[in-house]
Amino acid sequence: MDARELALASLIHDTSGPGELPVGHQQRKTKNWSFSLVVAALVGAFGSSFLYGYNLSVVNAPTPYIKAFYNETWGRRHGHPIDPDTLTLLWSVTVSIFAIGGLVGTLMVKMIGKFLGRKSTLLVNNGFAISAALLMACSLQAGTFEMLIVGRFIMGVDGGIALSALPMYLNEISPKEIRGSLGQESTWPYLFGVIIVPALVQLASLPFLPESPRYLLFEKHDEAGTMKAFQTFLGKEDVSQELEEALAESRVQRNLRLVSVFELLRAPFVRWQVITVIITMASYQLCGLNAIWFYTNSIFGKAGIPQDKIPYITLSTGGIETLAAIFSGLVIERLGRRPLLIGGFGLMALFFGTLTVTLTLQDRAPWIPYLSIVCILAIIASFCSGPGGIPFILTGEFFQQSERPAAFIIAGTVNWLSNFVVGLLFPFIQKSLNSYCFLVFATICTAGAIYFYFVLPETKNRTHAEISQAFVKRNKAHPPEVKADSAMVEEKANSQTEPDPSSTLDSYGQNKIV
Repeated sequence: MDARELALASLIHDTSGPGELPVGHQQRKTKNWSFSLVVAALVGAFGSSFLYGYNLSVVNAPTPYIKAFYNETWGRRHGHPIDPDTLTLLWSVTVSIFAIGGLVGTLMVKMIGKFLGRKSTLLVNNGFAISAALLMACSLQAGTFEMLIVGRFIMGVDGGIALSALPMYLNEISPKEIRGSLGQESTWPYLFGVIIVPALVQLASLPFLPESPRYLLFEKHDEAGTMKAFQTFLGKEDVSQELEEALAESRVQRNLRLVSVFELLRAPFVRWQVITVIITMASYQLCGLNAIWFYTNSIFGKAGIPQDKIPYITLSTGGIETLAAIFSGLVIERLGRRPLLIGGFGLMALFFGTLTVTLTLQDRAPWIPYLSIVCILAIIASFCSGPGGIPFILTGEFFQQSERPAAFIIAGTVNWLSNFVVGLLFPFIQKSLNSYCFLVFATICTAGAIYFYFVLPETKNRTHAEISQAFVKRNKAHPPEVKADSAMVEEKANSQTEPDPSSTLDSYGQNKIV
């Protein structure tokens, strides 16, 4: 994925006023849904995003069988059972190595996406999924638990690439107005082997769809191919307006100098934006929801729920997540980001505290374990109704085009490393603190809610300049005057020649590249 295009993906939105269309296109546009666009979204999500979510929780149900496999393999190799602490460590690594793979995949995607394109990156990425599925599915027959761990790592690489390449592909092929919206002991390896199905579906379907039109134009300079791709995805012959907008982005791209991660970290006028992104992404992963996804069956078992009922309760968590996510999508533009974040983390802290009480008192009455279930479902609903999606939105809203690639690298790094920490440490925290382990997450959620209450401004319906102004007092630094934005708007409106680079400086005091 070319980072320049990440920065330019929302160019037209940013250079218009709040609620306005770009200059020269200020008329109401109809939503353009085509069969190819729907197929691309469904196949892409099934072969990419679905695998990420599936692999977060697939280790949950077969946990006791996998641990028994580890113990048996260790005993066969060393002649004695595995030490409990060593078993816990191996299991923690198995769970959390997925996040390390995700970080590697995130760092790889820019390099391979630039040369292969969006669609080809997604297709090649299925090789990681298929390799991981075969390794994990065959680990039991081979009697090698290392195959399972390596497979989880490779699957993480697949997830890291998919979560970066797929949004770019769907964003670039979609019209602007519709963007953004049970295991058994002998069969547990098949839970991992089933990963191969979505990958094969994507491999069989995606080749029949065009490449991203903006990739064809920006990187391959193929205007005819760009027009054909637009026609396929939009389902209409006249794509002159979309082509004109893409050409305008292409002209602006030549005047855009990207900011490095080091420069962004040093810039005083975005210091609190960077801090807020780091705290937001850390809170997003460290709030405890991943611990629930990774260890749901274990938590329910310790809560006294009968083993035969746990799978059905686990299924209900997915339904709650879906309903809460729909609710968030419906109200985010009405309530705003700030109330949903503060309210979401605040409610999570409340229910984590209540869960600690119910787990401590679970032997006092037969109905108390079921109250623990209610608390877990409420935690999931609180997360998905606000904190679940907003951190990624804020990262895009806090920074201008040239800063966004570096900002997303910072956010992605914090995201995956925090995910790794939770997966690795939670079993030891749970073992040490027992039912009080969730007070750790309650504290993190409370701290996050307090930070957002005092620091986070509302970003709904506000331009980048207005959001930057809200941080000026804390940053104690004003962004330098930038002439580039006005030059870009004027160029796109009048299709005039490019601005003189000698008079166009970015916010970091450097000439923009022409």
